[in-house]
This record gives sequence, C-alpha cells and structure tokens, in this order.
Amino acid sequence: MASHIGRRKFLATLGGAAAAWPFAVRAQQPAMPMIGFLSGVSPGPFAQRLAAFRQGLNETGFIEGRNVAIEYRWAEGQYDRLPALATDLVGRRVVVIVAYTNAAALAAKAATTTIPIVFLVGDDPVRLGLVASLARPGENITGVSWFGADLETKQLSLLHELVPNAAVIALLVDLNALPAARVSQVEAAARALGLQLVVLNARIPSDIDIAFASLVRERAGALVVGGGAFLLSRRDQIIALAARHAIPAIYGFREYSADGGLISYGNHIPDSFRRAGVYTGRILKGDKPADLPVEQPTKFELVINLKTAKALGLAVPSSMQWLADEVIE
Repeated sequence: MASHIGRRKFLATLGGAAAAWPFAVRAQQPAMPMIGFLSGVSPGPFAQRLAAFRQGLNETGFIEGRNVAIEYRWAEGQYDRLPALATDLVGRRVVVIVAYTNAAALAAKAATTTIPIVFLVGDDPVRLGLVASLARPGENITGVSWFGADLETKQLSLLHELVPNAAVIALLVDLNALPAARVSQVEAAARALGLQLVVLNARIPSDIDIAFASLVRERAGALVVGGGAFLLSRRDQIIALAARHAIPAIYGFREYSADGGLISYGNHIPDSFRRAGVYTGRILKGDKPADLPVEQPTKFELVINLKTAKALGLAVPSSMQWLADEVIE
C-alpha cells in the first residue's frame, strides 16, 4: 500500500514539474519542424516555383503538412514590411527561414544570427553582404543565387539578332533587383553593337505604364525586360503593353514566353527553387548552412513564342529556333 502511495506522489511530482516547464522550452519542441518562407512579392505568380521548392523538400524526405509545416509571409511588393515579417517568423521559432528576393534575404539576415537561412536571390550574394564567399558562406546562411553578370548582355545580343533594324532599344529594370553596375554593362554592350540604350526604371505597377509611354516617345524598336521578382509578378501587364505597342521584347524567365511574351533567355529558375528545397531539407536533418556552398544554376533555357512572333510580323531565324530549348507554336 505504501508503495502505491509513493508511486502516486512521484507521478504527481513529475506532472507538476512538467507543468512548471517554461513555455518557451516547450514551444521549441513542436510536433513537426516549422519552416518560415519569407518573400518580398505576392504568391500568385510563383506557384510553379513553390512547387519546385516543395519537390526539393520531398527529395530529402519532408512533405508539407505531414512531417514539416511552412509558415508563409508575403510582403506583396511592400519591401518596407519585410523586417517586421522576418521578426514575426523568428518569434514563431521557425527552425529554418527560406528567403526569396534580395530584400527578403537581407531582412532575414538582420533578424537572426542563429536560425539557419536559405536564400534565393538574383544578385551576387557576396556583393549584397549576405555571405563572405560562395564556397564558404559562413555563419547561419547559405542558398542559391542565379546571379549572372552577362545575362542581360546575352539577351541584348539575341534581341539584336532578332530585330537587327532596331537602332534604339529600351531596358526595363527594377533597380531593387538589378544593380547599377549591371545596367552599365548592358549600356557598354549596346554601344559595342552601335545601339542606343534607353534605361527605364520601374518599382511599382504604375511605373510600368509610364515606362512604356517613355519607350514609345523615345522610338525604341525593341525591349529587354530585366530580371527580378517584381517585374516577373507584373508579367501580364508587361506582355499586354508590349503587344499593344507592337514592341518585340526579350525576357529573363520562361514564364514570360509561356504567357505570350516573344522570347526568353535565362536561368532555369524552378531548378534553383528545387535545390533550395534540398538545402532546407538537409539543414532540417542537421547540416550547417556554413558547410553548404552557395549554389549557382548550371541550366539555361531559350524559349521562343512563334505565335507572338507571327503577330509582330517577325521571322525568327531558323538558327535561333534550332538553339531554342522550347518553341511555342
């Protein structure tokens, strides 16, 4: 009888001790790990990229809703909201933060020095101050960068081949995503080809309408659309304006050509998101960000929309069609 009483006292004591555990300690032991996904843009235009990210997670054994949870935070283009959104994720004790866009990555880095961060950026992460080097990122951060200094110059060259009579070419950029140094490289490439380059900056949707008005006023005969999540999120608006003004345009992402844009050349971005998912899964399994080199894409793709070319009255050289990874008819 005494042993039963002693056992009850022991269990009561154990239960009381559990109830007295600090809430923060118990909060650090969730039923499943939680990833924080932080982005400067809106979710709608990026469904394919998110699916690729989840695929990478799946490859490492993690399935959203089954053995991992994801808390999404979207700044909807309002970059000044990112620091508060990053702080909110830190407060929710996520085990990894995935940051998409330059500004989101910088906000995440400023918000925590301990929670692992996996970034997805289109700029040089060393220049941005995210990592010490690509091979040895250091600290709590690594990721994927599709930075390529020659990408816009290659696009300019392809566009010149497609529209050789266009003496004035416009470059539409979001300077939040495309640094001035890369714009200077495109200007130098244009001069080498004997072309005049008109640089148009767009940071908010209304800027895009203003940019096209300037493009028409400057009599630009073709358009290079720079990279960045903001411009991609406004691709329907940009493609519609290019069609309305009959402006041949080249873009950096396949999504543009798939949605009616003339031609696109750039990195295979879904594969970058898949790799970010793999890195996130590896960190969930115990790998340290400092030991994971920043990845850069090795896949590039040229996509041509022949239906749009026909609407513009353009004949796409057969040599360019042969080089294309995909021709949309």
